[in-house]
Amino acid sequence: MRPSVQSPLLDADPLCRLHTAELTPLYRSGELSPVEVARAALARAEAINSPYNAFTYIDHEGATEQARAAEQRWRSGSPLSPIDGVPTTIKDIVWVKGWVIRFGSLTSKAQPQHEDAPAVERLRRAGAVFLGLTTTPEFGWKAVTDSPLSGITRNPWMPRVTAGGSSGGAAVAAATGAGVLHLATDGGGSARIPASFTATVGFKPSFARVPVFPVNAYGTLTHIGAIARNIADVDAMVSVMAGRDVRDWTQCAYVPTAPEHSQTALTGARVGYWSQPAAGKVDPEVAQIVERAVRRIERAGACVEPVQLPRDDVLDIFQHHWLCGAATRIDAIPEQDRSRVDHGLLEAACLGSHMTLGLVSAQMRRAEFGSAMDQLLREYDVLVSPAAAVAPFEAGHEVPPGSGMSRWFDWAGFSFPVNLSQQPAIVLPCGLTTDGRPVGIQLVGARGEDGRLLSVAGDVARLLNSP
Repeated sequence: MRPSVQSPLLDADPLCRLHTAELTPLYRSGELSPVEVARAALARAEAINSPYNAFTYIDHEGATEQARAAEQRWRSGSPLSPIDGVPTTIKDIVWVKGWVIRFGSLTSKAQPQHEDAPAVERLRRAGAVFLGLTTTPEFGWKAVTDSPLSGITRNPWMPRVTAGGSSGGAAVAAATGAGVLHLATDGGGSARIPASFTATVGFKPSFARVPVFPVNAYGTLTHIGAIARNIADVDAMVSVMAGRDVRDWTQCAYVPTAPEHSQTALTGARVGYWSQPAAGKVDPEVAQIVERAVRRIERAGACVEPVQLPRDDVLDIFQHHWLCGAATRIDAIPEQDRSRVDHGLLEAACLGSHMTLGLVSAQMRRAEFGSAMDQLLREYDVLVSPAAAVAPFEAGHEVPPGSGMSRWFDWAGFSFPVNLSQQPAIVLPCGLTTDGRPVGIQLVGARGEDGRLLSVAGDVARLLNSP
């Protein structure tokens, strides 16, 4: 029998449960003020931070000031955007002007940043109300959230288990109602895995749709995306953050600010069912939950066919990129400070330091894999898969205890391949294990076709939320 599981939102102030599409009409009519909503969100952030450790910084004064400015704009009928006055969090790995960004590391400098990252700058211009910074593992290096600086971030569905990572704090904030929009990064699943583990929505847009600056050690694996409680909110947030910024050299000369929302319906859609991860095996209960969701998709009128990744060396390709990135990141830290770094990150960096000779080969194989994925997604409207091969496991561990796994990518074989190939991907809740741990389903679209992916995902979300 399934235990009684309480949603982390049940004890939240009703104002903390509202979505952007519900807030803005109330702001426009004057029935609700951004100041009221900001105060409720700030109180919620404080309340959930002690048990779950989602925030490294909460800015009461700044958020209230921003909310007052938004209130005046709505009263005068001149809001800056549809997200003007909407409570927003930023991951403690992305620059925010005037805030101390620590990257989850004892080795970082405790000094305010002198400028916003491009995504933050665009959110600020759109009138988003910045509540504070959310937790990350050190330099975002792994798919669970604990760090020498901030400690362990716990899952509000079941505090003994992890919230995932590396955007774990953002996912916890979303799940508990401590804000509406949550900036997340994703270099190997960092927005999608915590969304899966907390029954929220995590969206990684097509690579370079949202500019990334400054340059980081994980290079073109890194995407900036969003976590929220529904698809419309992650879409709204990414649409604001998207566009060309000359500080990001990896972007093309022209990047559309928003995708064309082609209404690709689930009925008749061509769906590739990707059931075998690039690493390890899928937990049988996770596989069963996702399989049920896929069969509902099929019964709703989609044409579902099994697919496999077009290469069998994807884990090796990713390890070369990720571990060499870790080595590069650690190389920038003075040797006398490295004793304060997460031991797992040091181990990863040590492995990476011996893999640099094979990096060019890995880059060539990555290009071949990416091309093959592009071709695969000309045959299908979307791919569907589990979001992760496992359900949330004991907090404070990189891999499930007793599993025999050694590194986080041993259980993240459905997420990191899509960072290599750079397609848009979204994770939605699709069920709970028998003991109440959330499980997510992932949908992957063709590069540049974020709108089509979101259209199908909307139908899938409605289907899975129906009786």
